[in-house]
Amino acid sequence: MTRTDQNVETARYQKDIATRLGLDPQNLIFNYKQKNETVRLDLVTVNPKHEQSFLFHTITGTDKIDALQKMLDYIDQHYHNESSLTVQWIKIGENKLHTSYFRAQNMYEALDKFYFGRDLGQYKIFSITLNPVS
Repeated sequence: MTRTDQNVETARYQKDIATRLGLDPQNLIFNYKQKNETVRLDLVTVNPKHEQSFLFHTITGTDKIDALQKMLDYIDQHYHNESSLTVQWIKIGENKLHTSYFRAQNMYEALDKFYFGRDLGQYKIFSITLNPVS
């Protein structure tokens, strides 16, 4: 596959992921990190209301396309089966309480997603609630 074909296919997968999540593609960040024979994909969502970003999910593949395919598989097969959690938080120095929602195996994973790429001392968590299953 040529480099141009890979770029087109990468863009198509990224658009498919945004569509399946019901998000504007501008609110998704695809962070790729090459390490030896693998590519790590950290998919990050950006909340347009409070302009904060959070980890959605991390996956590893043999290349970008493989990682994107695995992310689509995760969304289709596992994402909706994970627990829904609500996190209420404030950024230190501000006075506005924010509410963010996560899908995770447990509250520890939700906190890992919340704190991804952040300084722990800059945020205060007020509550983490497991949402009822509908």
